[in-house]
Amino acid sequence: MPKLTPLISAQAVQDRVAALAQDLAPLVDENWNLIVLLQGAMPFAVDLQRALARLDRHPVQDCLWLESYRDGRASSGRVVVRADLSRSLEGRAALILDDVFDTGRTIAFARAHLLAKGAISTRACALVRKPASGTQDIEHVGFEAEDRFLVGYGMDDAGRYRGLPFIAALD
Repeated sequence: MPKLTPLISAQAVQDRVAALAQDLAPLVDENWNLIVLLQGAMPFAVDLQRALARLDRHPVQDCLWLESYRDGRASSGRVVVRADLSRSLEGRAALILDDVFDTGRTIAFARAHLLAKGAISTRACALVRKPASGTQDIEHVGFEAEDRFLVGYGMDDAGRYRGLPFIAALD
């Protein structure tokens, strides 16, 4: 059985999500679409939307299922659309929500995809950023993370551990 090493507590996650909502509230309004990258960003997106709602911000939510890991622990290097958007982005701004920002490929792919669908602009927000991301482009980050395999709060290992309320390394 793999060993879980807690890195970021459930309370720290909730506090940081609330702080991100405060940072995003002046920007994100009902003319924005929040694009949740499935499957990992769902818990983050739900909590962030609740925090934005408490600040009277109600952007439209949609989901984009992109896959590059499959059930592995390393990116395949290829991003595939498993399920596309259900709402029009024509003339709207998009905030992309992701769980982990590491190589930057998924966000770059999502940006290009959303702009091709008619978005007028994109911004990206990830719960955690790993050192491997280097200088890749992202506007909002919850936590800087160690370069370890992370699980919890949406992040998984072949579908397991997504439901943990905290973030842990899988050793």
